[in-house]
Amino acid sequence: MPAMTCPNCGASVPPQIAQITMVTCGSCDTTLYLQDDRLLTAGQSGEMHDAPALIHLGETVTLGHARITALGHARFSYGRGWWDEFWCIDARDRGCWLSIDEGDLVLQYPLPADDWPRVERDPPVGLRFKYRGYDARVIETDRAECIGLRGSFGERLSVGDTYSFVNVQTDDGDLLSGEFWAGGESWFLGSWFDPFDIAGHPS
Repeated sequence: MPAMTCPNCGASVPPQIAQITMVTCGSCDTTLYLQDDRLLTAGQSGEMHDAPALIHLGETVTLGHARITALGHARFSYGRGWWDEFWCIDARDRGCWLSIDEGDLVLQYPLPADDWPRVERDPPVGLRFKYRGYDARVIETDRAECIGLRGSFGERLSVGDTYSFVNVQTDDGDLLSGEFWAGGESWFLGSWFDPFDIAGHPS
C-alpha cells in the first residue's frame, strides 16, 4: 500500500494503518480509520492529560507469561474518575487489552461469541452463575465514556462513545468483563496482576 497522509493536516500516517483498524494522527490528533483503501476521519482524539503510567505507547513488557507491546491508549471516564486501557499485541500477534485503574492491572483477551457467558445483558451485581465449570459472580456494573485516544487500535473507537460494562470474578481468579452498547456487546477474559509484576524490555 502506498504511503498515506492525514486528510485533515497532510501529515504522514504510520504504515501499520494497513494492518489495524484505526490510528490517531500524531500531528493534529484526528482519529483516522481505513475503509476501501481510503483514510477517513472519525473526530478528534480527545483530551488526555499526562499522568504517571506503568506502560507507554511503543513499549514492550512482560506480564505473567505474555510479552506485549502497547500500540494504543484509550481513556474512559466513569463519573467518579477515569481509567486507562492499552490495546496491545502479544508475541503471537494476538490483540489484547491491558486495563489500569488505580494501580490494579488486568490483561484480557477478547472472547469469541460462542464462548460468551450465558447471562442476561447488563446482569445485576451479585448475580452468580457457572462459567467454564467455575463459579462466577458479578462484582461491578457501571457506565463509561471514551474521553481520549492515542496510537492505533484493532477496533473502531470514538471519543464520546458510551458503554455499560460488567466485571465478573471467577473462583479460579480470572476476571470476565462484558461491554454493552446500542446494537452490540463484547466479552473479555484475563487475569489480575500487581504493578510489580511488569518486567520491561527495550522498545
